[in-house]
Amino acid sequence: MLKIRTLTRFLRHIVFFLLLFPISGWAQTFALPDGKKFERLKFRLVNNLIVIPLQVNGTELSFILDSGVDKPILFNLSDQDSVQINNVSEIMIKGLGDGEPIRALRSHGNIFSSKFITNSDQQLYVIVDRNMNFSPSLGIPIHGIIGYDLFKDFVVELNYGRRFLKFHDPETYTRSNSRRDQSLPLSIIRKKAYVDGSLLLAKEQQVKLLVDTGSSDAIWLFENETLQVPDAHYDEFLGEGLNGHIFGKRTRVDEIRLGRFKLENAKAAFPNSDSFDAIKNLGNRNGSVGGEILKRFNIVFDYGRNTMTLRKNRNFSAPFRYNLSGLSLQHDGVRYISESIADSRGVVHSEENTFGDVQILFQDRLRMSLVSEIIVSGIRAGSPAHEAGLLEGDVILAVNGKRIHRYKLQEVLNMLNEQEGKQIDVLIERYNQDLRFSFVLKEMFKKKP
Repeated sequence: MLKIRTLTRFLRHIVFFLLLFPISGWAQTFALPDGKKFERLKFRLVNNLIVIPLQVNGTELSFILDSGVDKPILFNLSDQDSVQINNVSEIMIKGLGDGEPIRALRSHGNIFSSKFITNSDQQLYVIVDRNMNFSPSLGIPIHGIIGYDLFKDFVVELNYGRRFLKFHDPETYTRSNSRRDQSLPLSIIRKKAYVDGSLLLAKEQQVKLLVDTGSSDAIWLFENETLQVPDAHYDEFLGEGLNGHIFGKRTRVDEIRLGRFKLENAKAAFPNSDSFDAIKNLGNRNGSVGGEILKRFNIVFDYGRNTMTLRKNRNFSAPFRYNLSGLSLQHDGVRYISESIADSRGVVHSEENTFGDVQILFQDRLRMSLVSEIIVSGIRAGSPAHEAGLLEGDVILAVNGKRIHRYKLQEVLNMLNEQEGKQIDVLIERYNQDLRFSFVLKEMFKKKP
């Protein structure tokens, strides 16, 4: 067993394209203890993504549960994480994005566990490029993604409404007969799950969609002769893949149906084709359905029976949120702020802080706190924020008079995209100067009456 920071000197080089070929190798299985029927695990829902804690060889890490990934992938590891990984070789992998293949480590014989479930021979990959890091854009530490190996070994009950997972033993699981549920057939192809649905986009079309819990978006669609980008669209940065930025066109679909469930005026995106160079043959796949739609249901994934059971939850009728301001934000380290202390005894009523709460008190009158710094990481051309004069790299200090260090990253994003027609006043720092900007949120697409 080797510490992650000392591995590279022992590696050999092979070329491997992770998304193109199924991975074969060592037998590996997650299991519950004898007699236990399920394990319940709470998760955090961050930007429509499911974040779960898992231990890797005794070190607790945070994973995104991603039904679109085969083997677990680790990234954003530092010397402080002190993760041990075993039996290592070096490879190159290619994923979504517009960049080149990236260097990674392949490892087997690792122990993955939570309270009850354990896999003592888990294969994994480690991205050694430190630029591969989702934590700044999500506002919490993220160390990796995991998917198929959990879905294949359990019946996975995913309760978005109450934020918990249940990993059921397939041998003892009893299916619900509630009339509120509908079971849809899943196609498990190359260790990924696909579901059939229909879209109303100029005309009704049948589509096959990858079920992708690792996407925070609603629907991604691949343009072809029959599936065309509507005239009402705009260009936008869509997200990060394993190989870099993904750009595309943002639009709406009039309707999407999964079984009997219908969602109207749903968000959709058409990623640029160069982001999918790694996928040479899409077959009859038309795109993917992600977290912004999936979170509207409580879902049971039963890969053994090739089914996905849906039940509407309290999120079902929530509006689809667009980036009305045009701003993308991310964490960018920490900064000190000073505040006066209201009472003479210097009692501090601290807010939850994702990256800790370090404070220095001066004579019970002044408090200095170490807080996370949030910056503008991107800005859409022609958006309200762009026209108002904000720039990439601006440090956000306050939104509508609220000092943002008291809030989580996703809460700040919600402030900046609350509703069409709302005026937003932003205080920023640029080159050691505090500047104020105002703009009005603008909806890019109007709902049909």
